[in-house]
Amino acid sequence: MKTDNSKPNEVPENRDGEKATGNGPRVPILNQDSQQPPTPKAAQIDASPRLQSDTLLAEDGSRSEGVTKRPSRRALSVGAVVAVVIIAGLLLGFLPRWRQSRLTTADTSQLAIPSVSIVSPTTGTNHDGLILPAEVKPWLEASIYARANGYLKNWVADIGAHVTSGQQLALIETPDLDQQLEQAKAQLALAQANLHLAEVTDNRWRELLKTASVSEQAAAEKAAARETAAASVEADRANMRRLQELVSFQRVVAPFAGTITIRAVDVGDLIIAGSGGKQLFHLVQADKLRVYVRVPQTAALGIAPGRAATLTIPELSDPVPAKVLTTSESISDLSRTLLVQLEVDNSQHRILPYSYGDVRFDGDSGNPALTLPSNTLLFRAEGLQVAVVNPNGVVELRKVQVGRDFGQVVEISGGVTPADRVITNPSDSLVSGIKVRVQAEPKALAEK
Repeated sequence: MKTDNSKPNEVPENRDGEKATGNGPRVPILNQDSQQPPTPKAAQIDASPRLQSDTLLAEDGSRSEGVTKRPSRRALSVGAVVAVVIIAGLLLGFLPRWRQSRLTTADTSQLAIPSVSIVSPTTGTNHDGLILPAEVKPWLEASIYARANGYLKNWVADIGAHVTSGQQLALIETPDLDQQLEQAKAQLALAQANLHLAEVTDNRWRELLKTASVSEQAAAEKAAARETAAASVEADRANMRRLQELVSFQRVVAPFAGTITIRAVDVGDLIIAGSGGKQLFHLVQADKLRVYVRVPQTAALGIAPGRAATLTIPELSDPVPAKVLTTSESISDLSRTLLVQLEVDNSQHRILPYSYGDVRFDGDSGNPALTLPSNTLLFRAEGLQVAVVNPNGVVELRKVQVGRDFGQVVEISGGVTPADRVITNPSDSLVSGIKVRVQAEPKALAEK
């Protein structure tokens, strides 16, 4: 028999015959007449809604204080993978840029240091002896000027004429000088007449003084007048001789035997005396020749008077013997060379004066000079310089003295040593103190 009072543990039924289970899903209720003991499977089904109900309560925030949520292992793995991917991306993007920056910095530093090629000076050896350029000059030469003013009347010696000493070359008309000479002669005659009168007067007053007819003062004055007249005669005579000498310069003569090489005047030209006027003739004596050479300082000690040499002229097939006549016995401060004068016999007139040739000294005993390529020289306001690289790679500019020039190779008489490293083809901007990188090892030059 049923009653209206429900049991405390019973759940009210709804209209559909389902039993309410709190906020969980509704569970159908079986009829009492057909109730059977629940099977294990039914028990599991009945427990599942309870667990789901507890979970929903926790999601709604109504779970108890003791319930906490922990991240799952899958979420941790995903986070770690994402972090690794981010770090790898950063590394892959940063490392190449960092390496490129380092390479760019290194390349810039390397490019800032210029690369140079170097060469070492070598000792020049010349198997043909010491060969130097020479200037061939006549034994005697003179530029002939007029000593008297006037006009050229005629000339009797032209270029190429072989003249003897004292031979007339030209004649000058000197009308002004002729008149001065005539005046001087007349002045001398007047002075001589005055002297004669003074002598007669002095002799007469000397006789009168013996008889006391005149005073001693008057006699002394007459004697002085005689001496004055005599001095005036000598002065006028000297002036006349001077004018006579000038008139003698109407004839232009050769001072020594030789050959006329220049005739610079013609008939009717105005002639002005002295070196301020025009040169009339140029005379040379070429039976013997003077040959001048400049010997580098490194070979100067081996040059002495009497040393044998040979003169080579391009026009002659055979060299001509020469001999050292004298030296300047001093080194020029401009070229650092010794001026040497040689004597050459030219009695056959095979060599023309003022020719160009080469003098060769056999067995050069001087210290051998160093040689460098001509492309190592720097032409600066301070003079010829070369750029030397020291062991630390720093450039040092040195002033050098150049000896003989062989074209691609030049002799260096001072400023470098065989151990120096000299830069080839140096730039104009090269200065002392900059650092360079050596591109090639020193190369020895071919011995000349």
